[in-house]
Amino acid sequence: MGLLERLRKEWFILGIVLVIAVARLEPGVGVKGGPLKPEITITYIAVSAIFFNSGLSLKTEELTSALMHVKLHLFVQIFTLVFFPTAIWVFLQLLSITPINQWLLKGLQTVGCMPPPVSSAVILTKAVGGNEAAAIFNSAFGSFLGIVITPLLLLLFLGSSSSVPFTSIFSQLFMTVVVPLIIGQIVRRYIKDWLERKKPPFGAISSCVLLMIIYTTFCDTFANPNIDLDKFSLIIIVFIIFSVQMSFMFLTFLFSTRNNSTFTPADTVAIVFCSTHKSLTLGIPMLKIVFAGYEYLSLISVPLLIYHPAQILLGSLLVPTIKSWMVSRQKALKLTRQPKAPVKV
Repeated sequence: MGLLERLRKEWFILGIVLVIAVARLEPGVGVKGGPLKPEITITYIAVSAIFFNSGLSLKTEELTSALMHVKLHLFVQIFTLVFFPTAIWVFLQLLSITPINQWLLKGLQTVGCMPPPVSSAVILTKAVGGNEAAAIFNSAFGSFLGIVITPLLLLLFLGSSSSVPFTSIFSQLFMTVVVPLIIGQIVRRYIKDWLERKKPPFGAISSCVLLMIIYTTFCDTFANPNIDLDKFSLIIIVFIIFSVQMSFMFLTFLFSTRNNSTFTPADTVAIVFCSTHKSLTLGIPMLKIVFAGYEYLSLISVPLLIYHPAQILLGSLLVPTIKSWMVSRQKALKLTRQPKAPVKV
């Protein structure tokens, strides 16, 4: 239960931060030039700190055992970075004729373009007892792919290339994401023994920095007097997010358990969580880089800010059901593989 409690605690803390940001917003806290100086602390220091922390904590040796499971990796990455954003784009063509706020709809598209998360999918897979090594590999590998593919998808589906220079996107991403990650891995080599003994709270550090990013993002959203965020659109977006998650989890479950599938029940668990979860840690900093100076950046960020706690809450609620299915399925497979006793004549 420790893993589930960690997820529920993260979701609860995130909720408190969002309530504070909305209900007790102080003018200038989250906007440029405020006390937190987010144009410096968030854009550069906080984002770099998250990925340096990830590089420092990531045990690359744990991924080697899952490296050869190519079919599973292809399924997860293609579903996450190809099928997911394409399906959302088709769905949004239908929703474009509705009165739902168009910038929130664009925000839904950004959710579809995001890579899998490094934490929640792995924690939920471990809580169920699924293929944790595969979940770790796909979360880490998907994050690396996302550094390159996600900006391309954002530019393709949202057409922001006219306002944001393409080269500046990747140069800033490289300096604030790739470089800190590599430095973290290099530093880890020299202090690996110390890290194993002391076990620093990497998760808590990343969560604190991420909550700071979320807080300033929401402050930007609600401090802007020109933001027109109607309750109807927000409620519909929340409903759509939960519906999309449930639908895609069911879809990945069906594909990975079909008769001609070679995936084990443990593989299916990793596939369901890794294919449908999206990274907030990578997503928010990336949106801030790709849409820097964009008037509606705050509104575009809202669906991703909702999607993250929603995936944690929904995943936590489904853990007992998925675990029960996996255990019963594994028992059934063992019975079918046992050699039949010879019939005595």
